[in-house]
Amino acid sequence: MISILEEVLKRVQQKESVALVTIVDVSGSAPGKLGSKMIVNKDGLVAGTIGGGLVEAKAIEEAKLALQKDKGKFLTYELTKEESSLEDWMICGGSVKLFIDVLTPQEEIIIFGAGHIAVVLSKLAKMLGFQITIIDERAEFANSDRFPEADRILLSEPGPALAEIKNIDSAYVAIVTRGHLKDEEALFLVLNHQPKYVGMIGSKQKNAVIFQHLQEKGVSKQKIEQIFAPIGLAIGAQTPEEIALSIMAEIVKVKRVKT
Repeated sequence: MISILEEVLKRVQQKESVALVTIVDVSGSAPGKLGSKMIVNKDGLVAGTIGGGLVEAKAIEEAKLALQKDKGKFLTYELTKEESSLEDWMICGGSVKLFIDVLTPQEEIIIFGAGHIAVVLSKLAKMLGFQITIIDERAEFANSDRFPEADRILLSEPGPALAEIKNIDSAYVAIVTRGHLKDEEALFLVLNHQPKYVGMIGSKQKNAVIFQHLQEKGVSKQKIEQIFAPIGLAIGAQTPEEIALSIMAEIVKVKRVKT
């Protein structure tokens, strides 16, 4: 069992969601023992077994559905006479109860910029359980004194920084740099990926200019329409604290409201 749990830990640390399927009750004849486990990812069985056969095949499909919905579940399988006849172990019938536990990596917020808004945003994001990555090329801003809660601080331009980050597609991205040109550079590079959320600070007028530049560079209108800009929910925010709050509220909304 230790090797199964080690595999789960390894995959979650690599930013992969997996389902851990465990036999929690057995009655009658059954191939798997109480406590037997298997790991399933979005593509199917990864490791372990709960005994094989029809029950395992059905459980794998249910685990893949649980991963899609990001929600665990209890299942009970009682094979019919016809199904039992196909299973050597179920000559007298039986049932198996399973629990599917969905295990997901800690979600990450990538913050471009290390100014006043980023400082507050980083603190709020950490309070809400996110991993924090700060990207800024200015050493006097991007440092652990200003961002003690950050998990990673990349003292770098946007391009080299993104090259160091794995699984950008599973992250939330907030672009709050010191100027329009940096915002545009970061946004253009981020749009080569598919993050769960991309928000950029700035007025509607400024953002319209940037969007026009992106279209001229070949970015599709569909991708541009997925950008949250101006960033944050419209709550009339003015101070860095209020703006950071509106950004986190929008990210939580995107996270929780499945569309």
